[in-house]
Amino acid sequence: MSDSTRVPLATIAHARSGDKGNHSNIAVIAYTDAGFTWLRDHLTAEVVAEAFAALQPTRVQRFEAANVRGLNFLLYDALAGGASQSLRTDTQGKTFGMTLLQTLISVPADHADMLRPPSTP
Repeated sequence: MSDSTRVPLATIAHARSGDKGNHSNIAVIAYTDAGFTWLRDHLTAEVVAEAFAALQPTRVQRFEAANVRGLNFLLYDALAGGASQSLRTDTQGKTFGMTLLQTLISVPADHADMLRPPSTP
């Protein structure tokens, strides 16, 4: 029996993304404190840089926003000139958050404490 399992990052977090000129900004927010602990320990700037290597960002920088269980990533020069110059389909990086959320991650097999709490009516 395995003590870990692979799930999409979206299992433990949600995200928003957009542009800052020629740079893309991705905020990843954990649903729970346990999920944020996992993010802080495992979702590094290097992991995000590897996920977006095809876009050739010149640098990826990570910022913590622990008060909202979030990490913010700035992908420098990832938008091929930005909204007014780029010929890419997504000139503003709006899909980058969803792309990152599809990344498979390894979490403990018993990761119920990382899941989004059920909503109350």
